[in-house]
Amino acid sequence: MTDCAACSKPLTLFIQDEDEDDIMQGSSTQGSTVPDDVELICGCHFHWQCLLDAYEVTKCPQCRREISTTGSDGETQVICNLNNEGGLQKALDILPILSEELYLKAYPEERKPRAFLEFCREGDIEAMVDLLKAADDDDESDDDDDNEMPSCSSLDNAAILRYQDPIGNMSSALHFAVANQKVEVVWLLLLLASNLGPENFPPEVRAAAESLQISRQDQSGKADIRLLQDSDGKIAAQHANPKFSSTFDVSLLAQH
Repeated sequence: MTDCAACSKPLTLFIQDEDEDDIMQGSSTQGSTVPDDVELICGCHFHWQCLLDAYEVTKCPQCRREISTTGSDGETQVICNLNNEGGLQKALDILPILSEELYLKAYPEERKPRAFLEFCREGDIEAMVDLLKAADDDDESDDDDDNEMPSCSSLDNAAILRYQDPIGNMSSALHFAVANQKVEVVWLLLLLASNLGPENFPPEVRAAAESLQISRQDQSGKADIRLLQDSDGKIAAQHANPKFSSTFDVSLLAQH
């Protein structure tokens, strides 16, 4: 069997069982071995994590050959055969994941806002709220500690809510929510990061916010999320398709 080009170890991964009894007893031997093999078009093989650790833009970390190609849509891609616990996936484009990880290596302080964008894209309200509450807790910890300098890498909720994706067309959370027709996410973002009048929010939206234990903060001096433009100069409202428009009053996405 071919070994990993980076660490010279077999292309497998030991996954420990998550049985609570084993954890309580301190057992570390229960588990199973699964494939962990990323085969690039140059023929080099890597563990997934080894590839992430060593990857440089569109070149193989081992042989230095160009591993990017152009897809049928004209977009750059990095194709591989990925064999892991989920089985073998052939001709998989991993460039989006590699680009994301490379960016986070350079800007680790943006991990939270980028995760927030993904939650908005997926429509995961609970994860969005948990992340914002955790950011609030981090801010309070910094404020309460008089003996240490606050972390310069932390971002407050206002910054997370209005974060725009530098490697994703400068789209905001609202852009992603509208484009993916996540109506509940749109309402939450408008509540937390816009100047939309309270009379525009349906009772069920206000009730949902109360059940989630989140409330609207003072928006003075903060950018209205509805006015954030992507790199094409478009606000989120301009990404609304007919299906979304049939379930949401798009005029609320334009500041009056």
